[in-house]
Amino acid sequence: MKVTLINTSDAGGGAPVACLRLLKALDEQKIDAQLLVQEKKTNENRVQGIVKNFTSRLKARVDFFYERLPFMFLHEKDKSVRFAFSTANAGTSIKDEPWVKEADIIHLHWTNSGFLSINDLKELIDTGKPIVWTLHDMWTFTGGCHYAGTCDHFTGECGDCYFLSDPGENDISRKGWLRKAAMYAGAENITFVTCSKWLGGVAKRSSLISKFRIESIPNPIDVDFFSPSDKITAKERWRINPFAKIILFGAANINDRRKGITYLVDALKDLYNICPDAGLIEIVIFGKNKHFDASQLPFRVYELGPISVQEELVEIYNLADVFVMPSIEDNLPNTVMEALACGTPVVAFNTGGVPEMIDHQQNGYLAEYKSADDLAKGMYEILHSDKTEELSLNARNKVLNTFTNKAVAQQYHKLYKSVLK
Repeated sequence: MKVTLINTSDAGGGAPVACLRLLKALDEQKIDAQLLVQEKKTNENRVQGIVKNFTSRLKARVDFFYERLPFMFLHEKDKSVRFAFSTANAGTSIKDEPWVKEADIIHLHWTNSGFLSINDLKELIDTGKPIVWTLHDMWTFTGGCHYAGTCDHFTGECGDCYFLSDPGENDISRKGWLRKAAMYAGAENITFVTCSKWLGGVAKRSSLISKFRIESIPNPIDVDFFSPSDKITAKERWRINPFAKIILFGAANINDRRKGITYLVDALKDLYNICPDAGLIEIVIFGKNKHFDASQLPFRVYELGPISVQEELVEIYNLADVFVMPSIEDNLPNTVMEALACGTPVVAFNTGGVPEMIDHQQNGYLAEYKSADDLAKGMYEILHSDKTEELSLNARNKVLNTFTNKAVAQQYHKLYKSVLK
């Protein structure tokens, strides 16, 4: 069995990280798998990019801007939704790529940002080969948005999209829905996989893919790599006060509207007001930050910027007493899994796939959705718990029991064998 995974990139975001981790997990189980991307960014030898020269690199850039610019100038409601909607009207055909032609199974992941257009995806479906399509967001069954929020138009034919400056019955979300309906028409070789049971439930309500087989398999994580280590040593390594209680927050882009940083700001202000030992609390933030002013926070803040070295990321999770994730829309966040694997309890909103990772008051705290007050309460409770070791052990065990490379790869292997039959 030869499996070709397909994703826009092999680094730089949640889907690339999850996809590359799955590749390694499959390899550990002796499954013949490889990853085809637009432009290779890592040194992984089982990854190949279709961008190989100046001409293909130029085409990739043109496709990216051809998809982005019309949306930016003609349709986006405001800058906050700039990358929250993808038309997939530009891309590159990969049906004749050797790794596609040699594959017994084509395993699609996240293919936006000018990599594969809807027409390119249709070509892959039309090969007749079994298609496994892992969903890292809602895009495959909406008219173009990656997360629909409170909108349920994906249960019909989309239209009147709240992401757009020009919503209407026949707006670009309706047109996107119709293009996807044509893409799926007559297809019997697609099996969809959602990284969380939550997303699986949402997908089964959609008008586009509810008729297909939909399974839920989580992302994997290397529990030997992401593991607990000495907190004091980690703090010394990053020159952080060894006596401080550390709240950690991080994301690929902390300004992403879904990551909920405004709720974090309010929650930290609330925490400052209710904590008698507020002077002993400090904040560590990692991730790309173009706009957020950390000086507005009432605690001392260490801004570490983007972390590209995984060994450093493990150290950062280990120096924290609690990881807080105020996301208002998320599937199965890598950051939560990484923190838990390192034995760091997590406080997050009760939304999306997060409750599948956090057991309330056992390995973290599930705060009431969009309640900054409850988010603050959760951080206070974890920081002042008399069961710190138990929380840490439970966090680690949650990952060991559910998200290991072996457990996830075996689920995919079973699925692969079933679709080949």
